[in-house]
Amino acid sequence: MCVNQLGAKVHSKGFVLIAQNSEYDYVQQACALAMSIQATNEAKICLITNDKVPSRYEKLFDIIKPIPWSDDAKDNAWKVDNRWKLYHASPYDETIVLDTDMLVLQNIDTWWKFLSNYEVFYTSNVYTYRGEKVVDNHYRKTYVANNLPNVYAGFHYFKKCDFAKEFYTLLELVMNNWQLFYGKYAKEQYQKFLSVDTSTAIVTKILDCEDKITNKLVKFPTFTHMKPHIQGWKNGSATWRSRVGSYLTDDLTLKIGNHLQSGIFHYTEKEFLTEEKIKKYENYITKNY
Repeated sequence: MCVNQLGAKVHSKGFVLIAQNSEYDYVQQACALAMSIQATNEAKICLITNDKVPSRYEKLFDIIKPIPWSDDAKDNAWKVDNRWKLYHASPYDETIVLDTDMLVLQNIDTWWKFLSNYEVFYTSNVYTYRGEKVVDNHYRKTYVANNLPNVYAGFHYFKKCDFAKEFYTLLELVMNNWQLFYGKYAKEQYQKFLSVDTSTAIVTKILDCEDKITNKLVKFPTFTHMKPHIQGWKNGSATWRSRVGSYLTDDLTLKIGNHLQSGIFHYTEKEFLTEEKIKKYENYITKNY
């Protein structure tokens, strides 16, 4: 709970992002995501990072705080090792966590209302840029082979509560001992790297809580997932950008090919976020806020 100027407790909710720079500037991604949230929603945003945030972007966040405890991903190229800490690091009573390589393209107040019915929620259905439900298992062979829940950590929600604490405490254990747990629960099509999605799926299976944290019957909350091999193209492609164009207007309307985008857009390829797109977001925020 937060406390207002009159000393009354106020229920808080907000977005939490984590960004760790490596060979790429993920803080810049997080700032672009924050601009997209601010352009479409009245929202609090907390950024968790040990890296420098450019001063012109600091006002996008109501809180900027360091990664709790030590940096578990310090020596790793793929910076996912700290993701279990977000439950503990969040300053909010209700939290939505987003991957930094996303843009929020619409107001999602109705999503918050839906999510309030859950203590923990993970998206289990994602969509192509044409709005079709993804059914291709190209990136999910491990899940199919081991009968793991099809959860996506790119968008998830939690309340500060006993069940969520239990869930993320177990996620800590799985992620810190991932080879042991993958060998037991995901030995078919074994992944030789730490994955937040796979670790979350294993936690969900151990706790037998898939029905408690997902809802396969609803079309939201979700996101458009732009990994190329799940777009329904007959021939695979190294990048989705080599197959279809992207167009962002000055009022932040996004089209992929001829398809207008809405909801949350997970662009996955860092080259999508060009300086031109960032400038359009900066101009929009400067003009309207």
